[in-house]
Amino acid sequence: MNIVKTAVLGVALAAGPAFADSHATGDAVAGEKVFAKCKACHSIVDAGGDTIVKGGRTGPNLYGIYTRVAGTDEDFASKYGSSMIEAGEAGLAWNEQDFIAYVQDPRAFLQNYLDDRKARTKMSFKLRKEDDARNLWAYLVSVGPEVEASN
Repeated sequence: MNIVKTAVLGVALAAGPAFADSHATGDAVAGEKVFAKCKACHSIVDAGGDTIVKGGRTGPNLYGIYTRVAGTDEDFASKYGSSMIEAGEAGLAWNEQDFIAYVQDPRAFLQNYLDDRKARTKMSFKLRKEDDARNLWAYLVSVGPEVEASN
């Protein structure tokens, strides 16, 4: 009986990291390099005010983006476009799939999400490669606050 318990515990411990990372499938190390393209407009500053990556202030702080409702960064509130705020009000909370689609073509994403051909975004940059977008997401999640594992 003890052997079975030990085996089950071993499997559970080995699987733990897989569950913890299920919300980010990219390579965080590669994503850190991709973020170099983003820091002209975005910074990463934790909730205590400590700078993780110094960047521009044209775009919102990307710390804690995982599950953040779109258009709600309080320090950036007056700078969001109306379509981004509308998307947040419609339920857009950032996850890997939506983030990847957004950074690949921000305007097209918002138009599709809101079902509004007139929807616009203030982000003009496009990160064309899906792998880069996936890796960027993994990096942002890795430097953000600890999140609960999702199954």
